[in-house]
Amino acid sequence: MSGIVDVVNPYSLQSIGSVQTRTWAEIEPMLNAAKDLHRDRNNWLPAYQRVEILKETARLMSDRAEELAFLIANEGGKPLVDARVEVKRAIDGVELCVHEIGQMTGREIPMDLTEAGAGRVAFTQREPIGVVVAASAFNHPLNLIVHQVTPAVATGCPVIVKPALDTPLSCQAYVDILHQAGLPAEWCCFAPCQNDVAETLITDPRVGFFSFIGSARVGWMLRSKLAPGTRCALEHGGVAPVIVDQTADVDAMIPSLTKGGFYHSGQVCVSVQRVFAPTGSVAAIAQKLANAAAALTVGDATDPNVDCGPLIRPAEVDRVEQWVDEAVQGGATLLTGGKRLGPTTYAPTVLLNPPSDARVSTAEVFGPVVCVYGYDELEDAYRAANDLPFAFQAAVFTKNLDTAMQAIQRLDATAVMVNDHTAFRVDWMPFAGRQQSGYNTGGIGNTMHDMTQDKMAVIRV
Repeated sequence: MSGIVDVVNPYSLQSIGSVQTRTWAEIEPMLNAAKDLHRDRNNWLPAYQRVEILKETARLMSDRAEELAFLIANEGGKPLVDARVEVKRAIDGVELCVHEIGQMTGREIPMDLTEAGAGRVAFTQREPIGVVVAASAFNHPLNLIVHQVTPAVATGCPVIVKPALDTPLSCQAYVDILHQAGLPAEWCCFAPCQNDVAETLITDPRVGFFSFIGSARVGWMLRSKLAPGTRCALEHGGVAPVIVDQTADVDAMIPSLTKGGFYHSGQVCVSVQRVFAPTGSVAAIAQKLANAAAALTVGDATDPNVDCGPLIRPAEVDRVEQWVDEAVQGGATLLTGGKRLGPTTYAPTVLLNPPSDARVSTAEVFGPVVCVYGYDELEDAYRAANDLPFAFQAAVFTKNLDTAMQAIQRLDATAVMVNDHTAFRVDWMPFAGRQQSGYNTGGIGNTMHDMTQDKMAVIRV
């Protein structure tokens, strides 16, 4: 059944809006219409029209930038200062899609390399893959939608988007802006729905490409149920490791680790979680990080003075509290935090040497918790960093070029940051998880490539 989902500010738990969820009986006609749009090649949106629509989209977003930032903070709990950055990134992402439309080119295939191919000319071109279904996460409620939906619009794919039900308002606002900018409504459909309806949609054989950002458990389950022929991209979380060597500039490093660990209260898939430092200096490094964490202001994300907002749901506060308590009972030294500040907030927490088998050491916390461990040899740090079935982004802090290059080689990660935190990202770089952390590669250009497919023409002359 359809119903009303009440959207709340995750700090105050006060209602800020609502959306009507869709039933399968309501979504199935959207899917049929989207499939018909893709089949009707005579009415595909030409590139110049897509360019015009997305340029106007970026302009409209710029006009509403402060409104969109407040909406992100209000429904998602991301501090306003960071929400404003998210809006800027989202606008840049739309403009990047415009640029990438001009890069969607084919290539000539040489045919006269053998006698059999002689007398022919061949070339490829890119075509939209089909209907795109995007299922998104709560933690970047505008920019993730831009990353999943705008490449579909840019490549000429009809798209149906299922937002996280915690944060559907930013998605709804973006879809409305696309329509206002001139995109015909049937080319991008807003489809908030419950999980059973979403699974029916995602696994339907009419879907050409499935984009998912969210939990690994759900993502891998859905991939196993996709219809034959449906392509997909999955983005899950990591347990991001940071290696600190003897030469690192600790005072310069601490602000970076603080931002990387506690940005959006740690609710980021590449958030700094595990820091490995030399045994002789690990306590001092951990204490400096704890001092920086203790100075962060926690509260309502719509307050411009707040550094760390709430966790998305009270149940997440309960979970983080359980994980931290377990680690402390197992022998971790609690340097700061380690307590709930209210029903929706948890104090930024730094743990020194938690047990290697504690959940804070083996699974994604997705909360404001950073663990610091001592190591005797760099090889021990690499081994510990790689000893999980998750691999996303990693980092090393060093002044030694050899160590930097060694870490780049040894760390199991899709990206290794040198003298920067693990959560660094620009939206045109490849962005992906390895092992259980994801499948295929994100980033605007990569996503647009995946939402298109090659067609070759061979002409006998």
